[in-house]
Amino acid sequence: MKPFLESFEETPLLVAVLTYMGYGILTIFGYLRDFLRHWNIEKCHVAREREEQKDFVPLYQDFENFYTRNLYMRIRDNWNRPICSVPGAKMDLVERVSRDYNWTFEHTGKVVKDVINMGSYNYLGFAENTGTCADAAIEATQAYGVGVGSSRCEMGNLDIHEEMEQLVARFLGVESSMTFGMGFATNSMNIPALTGKGCLILSDELNHASLVLGARLSGSTIRVFKHNNMQSLEKLLRDAIVHGQPRTHRPWKKILIVVEGIYSMEGSIVRLPEVIALKKRYKAYLYLDEAHSIGALGPNGRGVVDYFGLDPKDVDIMMGTFTKSFGAAGGYIGGKKELIDYLRRHSHSALYATSMSPPVAQQIITSMKIIMGEDGTTLGADRLRQLSENTTYFRRKLREMGFIIYGNDDSPVVPMMLYMPAKIGAFGREMLKRNIGTVVVGFPATPIIESRARFCVSAAHTREMLDTVSHPKGCPKHKITLNSMAFSTFISNITNR
Repeated sequence: MKPFLESFEETPLLVAVLTYMGYGILTIFGYLRDFLRHWNIEKCHVAREREEQKDFVPLYQDFENFYTRNLYMRIRDNWNRPICSVPGAKMDLVERVSRDYNWTFEHTGKVVKDVINMGSYNYLGFAENTGTCADAAIEATQAYGVGVGSSRCEMGNLDIHEEMEQLVARFLGVESSMTFGMGFATNSMNIPALTGKGCLILSDELNHASLVLGARLSGSTIRVFKHNNMQSLEKLLRDAIVHGQPRTHRPWKKILIVVEGIYSMEGSIVRLPEVIALKKRYKAYLYLDEAHSIGALGPNGRGVVDYFGLDPKDVDIMMGTFTKSFGAAGGYIGGKKELIDYLRRHSHSALYATSMSPPVAQQIITSMKIIMGEDGTTLGADRLRQLSENTTYFRRKLREMGFIIYGNDDSPVVPMMLYMPAKIGAFGREMLKRNIGTVVVGFPATPIIESRARFCVSAAHTREMLDTVSHPKGCPKHKITLNSMAFSTFISNITNR
């Protein structure tokens, strides 16, 4: 079994206390400013019920928006930045300014050129507008057009779709596969087709929102186990077998374990060999979401199953997306032929959704053949090796600088802990000043004391780019840089309107 090297350092007590204090102060100032808005001392930018509607059932719960208007709004400039180029290793951003403290933005007409892109899931560097993939997509557009205008079961089933599904099945090492035009819907619309009332879903506590939504829509009973904790999972499996369904104690119709390959906010990799062992022992089914791991892990780029050297047949439902490593859009489900035939008849995504755009399908086919080496070159193997080397190098450089980073050593998703709320905005702005684009994340997307910056390493990144990110120009090599700029930003945040 491959050695498991993961790091999740506990939040230092002092940092946790200061973080809670920071949120507490921001909350107090939020209530103060709400008081000022109520009496029209401060201008209110948010939607409110009109005075003549005060006796009606409220359509808008003002208190629910407290976090958004008083905390998120202060650092809103770090998100939704318009990009005006290919989101490759470097990108161009549309410059924008706010004259009302991030309530609205204006474009200046200028473009910020050559920003190092550390936020896109462009693991293998296929997000590009030149080269083999782009040329093939252009040819597919000329042959088929851009849109299909129908679902697969009506007039939207093209030969290029069938070619793609056969290739995906061969790539995964399964009997059959089917594809969908949207990655999120691949989970949210297919899990309800697989389970229902009388079934039990055992879900990792950090599973993606699409998995959570799919589980809820299914009507199944849902129980959550601790992240990547096999003892917690086994306890739930034992209880499910021993006690059965609530009240009736009848056996569950199905028990479905739902996990991800790489967890996109933690950078951790699922303990798949242990999950498969438990699944076999307790006769459960396994649903594996490889959205971030397919193409990014394993010697052949075939995901976490390939990474551990396991048999794909041990995973009942293999799901993944084309939006990351393949530079395209949509998702897939692979498995036994009986499973796929069933989903073709019962999946809402298959029956009601418009077919995948032909140039997108061609992008998937071309990039997958490159990864498999079927294009007659070593480009795919070179990119897989480069991604692995870049991931190892970047993680090592951040650790050498003393930063706390989460996740598995082989994961291209690299969360770097910021903790305090003021650091979220400060870090994102300071990195952009140095022409580095990154994603910063805070509560409620993470636990309140675990705010972080998330870097996504790509095979397209050069060593010089990674050096620039790990040691930006003008930043000395110690953590006080973040602390000092966070303090000054925090003071200005709570006083600015």
